[in-house]
Amino acid sequence: MCRWLAYSGTPMLLDSVLYAPEHSLINQSLHARLGVESTNGDGFGIGWYGPDGDGTPAVFRDVGPAWSNRNLRELAAHLRSPLFFAHVRASTGSAIQETNCHPFRHGRWLWMHNGAIADFPRLQRELCMAVDPALFPSIEGSTDSEVMFYLAVTFGLDQDVPGAVARMAGLVERLGHEHGVPDPLQMTVAVSDGERVWAFRYASQGRPRSLFYTSRAETVRRLHPELHYLKEISDETRIVVSEPLGDLPGVWNELPEGSYATIPSDQGTDYLPFSPLP
Repeated sequence: MCRWLAYSGTPMLLDSVLYAPEHSLINQSLHARLGVESTNGDGFGIGWYGPDGDGTPAVFRDVGPAWSNRNLRELAAHLRSPLFFAHVRASTGSAIQETNCHPFRHGRWLWMHNGAIADFPRLQRELCMAVDPALFPSIEGSTDSEVMFYLAVTFGLDQDVPGAVARMAGLVERLGHEHGVPDPLQMTVAVSDGERVWAFRYASQGRPRSLFYTSRAETVRRLHPELHYLKEISDETRIVVSEPLGDLPGVWNELPEGSYATIPSDQGTDYLPFSPLP
């Protein structure tokens, strides 16, 4: 599978999140603790928005491992962004090529995924046929993750993000069951329009892949007053990760199974329930 990270909040150097923590995403690309594979070296990618969080995000992807890429290290040391994604890949069978590396981009949207559609080759044709014909030429790679993205765009990502993702998941499950696949979908997904991040954790059956989010900045400051850099970040600053970047008590919270989080949230709660829609 893969490991990923989504950051939203006070503009931050990518290096401070990707490399500096003791169990950073770059460290996880070699030594993941909670993933199916401990090594995630089948490519990587970052996507980031400008200072105002609007417009089309930039994307940098490569097929090599993240831990040895000098260009990634150089970019991370100089790029400052209020909202960025990062992903290190462990292929589940699709080719190791740049167009299969996350995050995927369409217009203002970024998307990344950890997990899989079970028996994807059996379902691929029908899933692709459900993508809006106007969007289909935008699919560049061969992964289930990218097809999931364009299905969500087809099903109304611009109008209702949770609803679009739920309809995508519902289609995957329906087609999977029609083809005799008992547990079609395993996913943790992050999607952003440059203003918000939505993070989903779901599996058709069994335990979904791990996903964690940080406590509110004011809570972390109270728990760890010795961390002086926390004084500079806003209360809305949050990170969502496949696995925690360190072991500080009170910082990391597991997103419950069958739920999604919105950052920043105007719901008055950190997360809401998620389930597929028919």
